Amino acid sequence: MLGAISPGLGQTATPLSPAPLDPVLVTSPDRKPARRAQPAQRRAAAQGGAMRRAPAQAAASVASPGNPGPATTPLNSNVVAASASRLGLTVRETPATVEVVDQQTIQEQGYRTTSEVAQGAVGVTSGDGPGEPAGFSMRGYSNSQINMLYNGIKIGPQNMTSRPMDTGSLQSVEFLKGPASLISGEGAAGGAINFVSKQPTAGPVRNEAYFSWDSLNSFRSQYGSGGSTLVEGLDYRFDVGRSSLNGFIDDTDTRTFNASGQLNYRISSDFKVWGAIEYKQDNSRPYWGTPLVPAAFSGANATSGIVSGNYVSNYNGTNLGAVTIDRRTLSTNYNVFDNYAKADELWLRGGFEWNISRDLTLKSQIYGYNAQREWRNNEVSAFNANTNTVDRERFFVAHDQKLIGNVTDLTWDTNLGGLDNRLVTTLAASTLDFNRPGAANFPGDSVSLVDPSRGNYGLLTTRLQTANIDNVSLSVEDRLKITQNFALIGGLRVEYIGLDRDSQNVAGGSLAGYPFSRSWAPVTGRVGYTWEAIPGMTFYSQYATGADVAANNIFLLGALQPLDLTTSRTYETGVKQLFWGNRAEWSFSAFDIERKNVYAAQGGQTLSLAGRQDSQGVEIALAVRPTEAWKLWGNFAYVEARYADYNFVGGSFSGNTPPNAPRIVGNAGASYRFATALPVEIGASLRHVGDRFNTDANMVTLKAYTVADVFAFVDIPKIYFPAVAETRIAFRVRNLADTRYAIWGDPFYPDQILLGAPRTYEVSANFKW
Repeated sequence: MLGAISPGLGQTATPLSPAPLDPVLVTSPDRKPARRAQPAQRRAAAQGGAMRRAPAQAAASVASPGNPGPATTPLNSNVVAASASRLGLTVRETPATVEVVDQQTIQEQGYRTTSEVAQGAVGVTSGDGPGEPAGFSMRGYSNSQINMLYNGIKIGPQNMTSRPMDTGSLQSVEFLKGPASLISGEGAAGGAINFVSKQPTAGPVRNEAYFSWDSLNSFRSQYGSGGSTLVEGLDYRFDVGRSSLNGFIDDTDTRTFNASGQLNYRISSDFKVWGAIEYKQDNSRPYWGTPLVPAAFSGANATSGIVSGNYVSNYNGTNLGAVTIDRRTLSTNYNVFDNYAKADELWLRGGFEWNISRDLTLKSQIYGYNAQREWRNNEVSAFNANTNTVDRERFFVAHDQKLIGNVTDLTWDTNLGGLDNRLVTTLAASTLDFNRPGAANFPGDSVSLVDPSRGNYGLLTTRLQTANIDNVSLSVEDRLKITQNFALIGGLRVEYIGLDRDSQNVAGGSLAGYPFSRSWAPVTGRVGYTWEAIPGMTFYSQYATGADVAANNIFLLGALQPLDLTTSRTYETGVKQLFWGNRAEWSFSAFDIERKNVYAAQGGQTLSLAGRQDSQGVEIALAVRPTEAWKLWGNFAYVEARYADYNFVGGSFSGNTPPNAPRIVGNAGASYRFATALPVEIGASLRHVGDRFNTDANMVTLKAYTVADVFAFVDIPKIYFPAVAETRIAFRVRNLADTRYAIWGDPFYPDQILLGAPRTYEVSANFKW
């Protein structure tokens, strides 16, 4: 992606100086490579002498006041992604597909939520279903098969813990593709996504403010400030933001609030401590989907190009025949009036970094996380072909989650037989308590398809489920530079997962088979290489493995469900190149992923054994800055994802495609900046997503769609606002052609699909001083 990332310190912070381990130099092929600095010169170049060397785990960082950092590149390959490796490697030095979407790109592309960030990434799709906010799919995998990390910390399965998230307080979003259990542990069969908070910076205090409004009467506001304090060595960052995004479905909206702060204190050139706090709140009146309807029933109101196929209702068993989305329901809300989905989250983090010697660094972080989540909605809306009405069903669930943990890294830079080597040993431990009061009864009714009588939730009785999870892991990662251009990189993780589960009835008694305990000890890892064949062009390959719970996410694993872990592996090879004087960059990867012992949603709430899931494909990304005025970028992914040995009583889904796994996903964009008295930049972006299925049965197709956005920026010179260093006014049209399309299908609610938003208009203002 285009743009630059602000630097950071703390748990995922980039160091204040280069590491003793030589980085891979990047120059264009037509330039002579720069002379490599000698070790003494590199140490002397440490920023302000604040820290002599780099920690093993760092967040993406580039140039900014008080932190020179690496030069930006069109695809951000010079930044360090904490979710990809603890070795402090840049994206280009990592033998895997890693993508970093920075805050500048987020602003330029108008990404308001983390779901929108994902939709611009290579081969990633997202649907923002209310039962799984910020749910993602990549390389054919989704749901709890992708780990979501917050500043490098996993809090639980994606489909249980993810929340709607505004992008205003984020420094970057990192995408690591393919099995990634080495870094993030159980659950990373499809990869990991890491959300990195804005971090303190050294130097003058810088402030920023952002405001936006759109034609749905949505608004967003954000304020941030960071820099050095009057206390020598003490830097800070503070962010606060609020948003209210109104939905295109009647009476739906999402409101968020976030406040975060972090202090970094350099006690000496060898020792640094830091502390961070973050509070997040979201409150929604959610959209749960639009029902599939018989085309014969809709008649002239049937739409085309949104869905196709023949369907027998999973909920009521009636045969709908050929299905469509009824034109009269494009903005209809089938939820009850007293619906809500809400959450409160609190993070506390702190730690230190100690350069014990020139070649040895100890870094440790302790963290605490608390979340209260609650849903009370009508979740099922299924058309009944016998009555020509919509059958509805309510559901309530709440979460009380507490997590505490520690991650400690020891980094050793040494020389083995004349070869540079870096070894990182990581010990991590956490304990999690999860209480889940949920509905014991499920009120239901039937309403008309058009102008339904929404009513209220009705009688609610609850019962309790609990999960207590202890996790301890020991991992090692190593990078051995065989030559200046060729490096071997590998790692191994041994993990202990202990689970205690209970499920009770309404009276508080345990159900049959409960309580129960189970433990696992997966061993996962990675081995690969990087080879800079010519300056700026790096080839890589890797073999990596992952593990996750087979039959359900670990919070809800049942006593009678299979308790073995799913295993996954990937073979991947590719190339990353920076050329044309650092104005152009491209990457290519080809991969083969296999996941064994898979349980999948056969339809609705039924889980069946799919013995294997295979995924093969290629991904390409390109960004070019041919002149100071032009920016061009694009990406393309082709994936073949299939089930194998997926047999059950009454049929087989072998050969079928997993839900929400399009064969083709592509993005492209361009912008041009006019060098006028009031600089103006205009641009457009295009997104194409191929056909997908909403369930493993592959009976209903969510049709391919293409949407386009256009935008214009006006940068107002400081002479007009002397107190403000930078002022940008932006105008944006989303979904320019007002395309109607299905963006997502929840396999647990197969009778309905989620529609994409229609055309909207937006104006925003950004100030920096």
